[in-house]
Amino acid sequence: MFKYLLSIIFFTIFSFTTKAEIINEITVENNDRVSKATIINFSRVNIGDDIDNNDLNRIVKDLYETNFFSDVNAKLVGKNLLISVKENKIIQSVIINGIKAKKFKNAIFDAIKLREKSPYVEYLASQDLILVKDALISQGFFFANVTSSLIENSNNTIDLIYDVEMGERALLKEIEFTGNKVFKTSKLRNIITSEENKFWKFISNKKFLNKEQLRLDERLLRRFYLNRGYYEVNISSVFAKLLDSGDFKIVFNIDAGNIYKINEAKLTLPSDYDENNFSKINKHLNKIKGSKYSFKKINKIVDEIDKVSLQKEYEFINASIEENILEESLININIIISETQKKYVERVNIFGNDITQERVIREQLLVDEGDAYNELLQTKSINNLKSLNIFKDVKATVNKGSTDLNKIVNITVEEKPTGEISLGAGVGTDGNTIGFAVSENNYMGKGIKLRSSLRLSTDTVRGQFSILNPNYKYSDKSLFTNIQSTQTDKLSNNGYKSTKTGFSLGTKFEQYENFYFNPSINTFYENLETSTGATAALKKQEGNNFDTSFKYSLDYDMRNQRYMTSEGYRSQFSQSIPLISDVYSLANSYEISVYNKLPNDMITNVSFYASAINSLSDEDVRISDRLSLGAKRLRGFERFKTGPIDNGDYIGGNFASSVNLSTTLPMFFQSLDNTDVSYFIDMANIWGVDYSSTVGDSSHLRSSTGILVNWFTPIGPLNFSLSQALSKAETDQTQSFQFNLGTTF
Repeated sequence: MFKYLLSIIFFTIFSFTTKAEIINEITVENNDRVSKATIINFSRVNIGDDIDNNDLNRIVKDLYETNFFSDVNAKLVGKNLLISVKENKIIQSVIINGIKAKKFKNAIFDAIKLREKSPYVEYLASQDLILVKDALISQGFFFANVTSSLIENSNNTIDLIYDVEMGERALLKEIEFTGNKVFKTSKLRNIITSEENKFWKFISNKKFLNKEQLRLDERLLRRFYLNRGYYEVNISSVFAKLLDSGDFKIVFNIDAGNIYKINEAKLTLPSDYDENNFSKINKHLNKIKGSKYSFKKINKIVDEIDKVSLQKEYEFINASIEENILEESLININIIISETQKKYVERVNIFGNDITQERVIREQLLVDEGDAYNELLQTKSINNLKSLNIFKDVKATVNKGSTDLNKIVNITVEEKPTGEISLGAGVGTDGNTIGFAVSENNYMGKGIKLRSSLRLSTDTVRGQFSILNPNYKYSDKSLFTNIQSTQTDKLSNNGYKSTKTGFSLGTKFEQYENFYFNPSINTFYENLETSTGATAALKKQEGNNFDTSFKYSLDYDMRNQRYMTSEGYRSQFSQSIPLISDVYSLANSYEISVYNKLPNDMITNVSFYASAINSLSDEDVRISDRLSLGAKRLRGFERFKTGPIDNGDYIGGNFASSVNLSTTLPMFFQSLDNTDVSYFIDMANIWGVDYSSTVGDSSHLRSSTGILVNWFTPIGPLNFSLSQALSKAETDQTQSFQFNLGTTF
């Protein structure tokens, strides 16, 4: 590099004394592996060219930039161009000592620039040493020590060796949120991905200190506050503090600021544009006036602009957003639509996808080769790729094409591990559970999601394997297959044991805005075994049963967000229609949930649920298909201990319904940062017995009220409820105290 600079200085100083020459010969000296023709090609010079000192400077510069040479000289001897080079040695092998795990080695190989068969450049080698250390730090090895060395081989090549002392991975002992954070730590902890190290988290990788994970946590927190109106939120510092134990404590210092409301929201169009084509956008803008600022609301309007830009007459538009802060925590929003110069995409180059197939990436592009170049759709395309969650990073550059009217889009992706292993366990008044799951989110680089899970509870074992293609054949429709087997063993208590095995094949897509259609075909084979303790109805159903049904659901989702919903509603209807069956049972269900945010950050939820199942033949509805109410729909009662009862066994009903009202109470236990309290009222009924006139249908209103406490304890999240039954049937079993303690490993 130093010689290169001297060469440039030399030619610059003496350039004024040398005249241009038309060369008739090119001589290359001291080259070994790199051919004369290749060097001339790198030099971008031909016999007959008119060469001066500026060209000599460029030739030296071009040859140095190939990294093949450690020394380069170029000079004119009469009409002869003489190029003298000294070649860099080629790296035969890159060896990493001290690391056994392939995933850590691969992280290093992905980071460094000097690889096998590439020329050895001392400057790049020094940079790679830093990159190796950074790669280890990103994996949690903050105390790693790395040195490099060279071994010269007899064939004029070298081996580049990294000796690594990894040390212990940095563990997160504590996560702290400080400053004017407004929200409790328990809520913020659910937003971030990092986890505190606990003795049972022997599988989780989120317990290690990871720079990229911290940057992700910061983005997630910022978006969380922006969606709740805190427009000027400032996460001033995210830092890790080394504790005496050798572990780390990470601190998020947050200043939420004030809640901002949208004072005015308007759309500015070019004078020759038809406002009717933008009516939907104006409708959204009018709707958000007077409401709290929300990044998600603004993003939804941008999505609508994206849809307009897909129209032929608006394919060259661009949009910018002006946000002006007023007094008293008000903000004006002005979305300015402008027309850009008409340019087209000549080529889209995709780099870095060593695992992911190129078609998976191109499926997400709204702007492809031959299309009109649109900045809005280009940005949306990159966001689509990021949302796949299969890449560590996605970057894009837009360069000039073969003409001024063409663009070349270069997209560079960085692959990341997409497999996950999880293990969870829980203990509660409803019994104990343990679950294990393995998932892959980018199977064979095709963007296909695989998941295999096993769940065991007190009397049930359930295994499941699922495959999901989120965009089947570029249709914007997901295609899924689900294979499962469930065994319920109640021989000792209720005299029966049921094994149900089968598969489902279906799809899901957005038919209209926020309206989803989910049809599927389900085929199951069930075996029912009974003992002397079983009821007569159960003994009648003993044996095998085969069932194929068509099931569909209609889902209208208007929630402001799917996780930690605070506003909006969701309405769902589902129906299962028998096609081939021994029983031919028709099942219907409907549920609606409405969320509202009240003063003092109180969030209320009102839900209504109704379900029915009836046989279309002379056979009775099978025991495994009869309806029951889960613990979340009717608290204060023992699970599956309400409704019709036959011979001491709670058999479930043909009909079930519930109304649930709940509200958070953030004003209680404000000093307890890891505790949230809610108040609830549950009302429900489960009734109907189709197989016997002697068994009561148990149609009776069940109701309860109480408080629900969610507490993040040192051994995992604990939730418990204290409730009082207000009304019940005589045979119902109440349970005033219910709890569940669960965690993931």
